[in-house]
Amino acid sequence: MRNIKSMNSIKTLHLDFSIHRHNHNHNFTLLLKKRIKLQGILGVFGQSGSGKSTLLRCIAGLEKDLSGEIALEIETPETSSLEYSIAKEDKTNKKDSQITLLASDAKKVKSQQRSVGLVFQDARLFPHLTVKENLEYAAKRCPNSQLNVNDILELTDLTHLAQMDTTLLSGGQKQRVALARAILNEPELLLLDEPLSALDFQGKSKLLTVIIKIKQRLNLPIIYVSHSLEELQSLCDDLLVLSNGKALDFGDIHSVIHRLNKMDELQQKNIYQPLSAQRTSLSLLIKSTNNDHGLMELSLGSKQIILLPCPPQFLSSKPNSTAIEKPATLRCFILASDIAISLSETFDSSVVNCLSGIITSIELGDVSALIQVRCEQQLFFVSISSYSLQRLSLSLSQNVYLQFKAGAVRTFLL
Repeated sequence: MRNIKSMNSIKTLHLDFSIHRHNHNHNFTLLLKKRIKLQGILGVFGQSGSGKSTLLRCIAGLEKDLSGEIALEIETPETSSLEYSIAKEDKTNKKDSQITLLASDAKKVKSQQRSVGLVFQDARLFPHLTVKENLEYAAKRCPNSQLNVNDILELTDLTHLAQMDTTLLSGGQKQRVALARAILNEPELLLLDEPLSALDFQGKSKLLTVIIKIKQRLNLPIIYVSHSLEELQSLCDDLLVLSNGKALDFGDIHSVIHRLNKMDELQQKNIYQPLSAQRTSLSLLIKSTNNDHGLMELSLGSKQIILLPCPPQFLSSKPNSTAIEKPATLRCFILASDIAISLSETFDSSVVNCLSGIITSIELGDVSALIQVRCEQQLFFVSISSYSLQRLSLSLSQNVYLQFKAGAVRTFLL
């Protein structure tokens, strides 16, 4: 497969804008000032009405009445391809490599002229065209196209549906066609607005797999909006959290998820209900895919392991043309309420995971406590009752054991 022209470039999204909406029922302002280096997939998370979809629409040029600046800055390494060497000699590209989408002088680039692809919650396909004809139409609109329609059909697992009427497709199939069409426009940036929200479990599984394949093969920067932290944790490298039209947090996916556990900090910022269930977010090396009992082994440091049910694609011996490359690491999470604390190591139990660690933090609530425990170099978050805290006399720097079932380790890998 031929690569997208900018796959070796480094992109930074420059956001410094505001948009205000007013009606008789509601006032809403989205105000963002941030520079975000786009590496892999950026997740955007928040409650309904926080401004997630509005942010994508502003980047794509579909919103009016916004002011400020939005730009996509592209830095291409000196050692990259021949076409960059040609671009450097081009007078029009000599000064810089910034694509300005919205300027402070109110100059605005039309949506169809932006190097941005947006996939909505609904696929918005041409109903009178087949799957392949929908994609060929997109390819024709991209001059000097480097991507082949047949390659993209294979990448998105649509080859067997190429001649099918789009009105006969399932919701998940339509979303894959919409995704393939967006890629064929060869954007510098791909925006996905809750693409899994209306799909059943099978459709979600297939589309997630396709998105991971796109990330692996094309290295195309993606911004992925979702209200599901499980989806974001399995896909994204960084996470932007929005609340009431402002950026609440931004950073590495695991670090941000762990900061969301801190209820006191959220309450101080007027977030009166949790954005998500408290959890431990993990990315661990796979030690063994099957221990002969259907359990995968993950390495936690040099000595300890975590066991979980082996994801189906690791158990199957049948070749699968749509399978993602089997990773060396696995993204997974454990809800804080699914972990128990013990003062001694337990061997006579059906609970297979027992990790030794040291308490590094205790946050008290009204009737509960959030305990932070360091096992090897990994932080775990445990939610217990204030009664259990008192009964076990837990304290900082105390050695304890964490216990949880294999089924408590959850992954969105399918």
